[in-house]
Amino acid sequence: MVMQNHKTVEDTYASRETMNSVVSSSQMKSVMLSKTPVRYFLKAMMSGFLLSIVAVFMLAIKTQHNGINEGTINLLGAIAFSLALVLIVLTHSELLTSNFMYMTAGAYYKSVPIGKIVWLFTVCFIGNIVGGFVLFGLLKFTSVMTPEMVTALTKIVDKKTTLGTWDGILVKAIFANFFINIGIYVSIQFKEGLSKAFFIACGVVVFVFMGYEHVVYNANLFSGMMFYNLDALSWIDVLKNIVWAFVGNYIGGGIFVGLLYAFFNGKRNHYIDEQK
Repeated sequence: MVMQNHKTVEDTYASRETMNSVVSSSQMKSVMLSKTPVRYFLKAMMSGFLLSIVAVFMLAIKTQHNGINEGTINLLGAIAFSLALVLIVLTHSELLTSNFMYMTAGAYYKSVPIGKIVWLFTVCFIGNIVGGFVLFGLLKFTSVMTPEMVTALTKIVDKKTTLGTWDGILVKAIFANFFINIGIYVSIQFKEGLSKAFFIACGVVVFVFMGYEHVVYNANLFSGMMFYNLDALSWIDVLKNIVWAFVGNYIGGGIFVGLLYAFFNGKRNHYIDEQK
């Protein structure tokens, strides 16, 4: 005799509470952009600023530990850079690549119109880049960026632009934002700060250590080059990197995480039906 199965389809929605939080956040972001656009833009700038200042911190670690095992240096840099996303998420700043997950889930559940999502992506990306410009502009008044750090920055940018192929950038960008948003999605399930920080950091450590492509991080590295080594930039290759990293990041975070986990946790009209 087999035990009767009284489970329903709704019981298979294993992370429904997490998805409720994601959809709620997508609506809050939409309201903030509509009602307080200056505040939204400043929060996007803060993400770019935090990302850039921690990128400089990572460069300092790598150059000051030059001479030890390369894998160890890369791991130290990856762990250091994970601090950026932890600070961004826990301060509720606005980062384009995490919004790919939030807003795509919102689109699936029809909580935010497509036109508003495209506008939010545009404003957020511009704000992220401006935040990086502000950081590197301020650094020019200091001696923080040593010649060794500028050399390291140039090598990283050269690898991402002139040495990078469009398909390689695309695939590595998919991997980067998949890991980032999986980490964020898991972290939403925890209330305690250290648990959230741990899972957020895990995805970042993987993407940085493996050398994957993150469009905001890359754009802010290009901002740094504009202040410290402008002549070494190939603008066609910069555009190639930004375009394909943007597309890949959207696929990795928006489709592989946002859309898939929205599909895993209910029908498209779920929230609309609840309001009736």
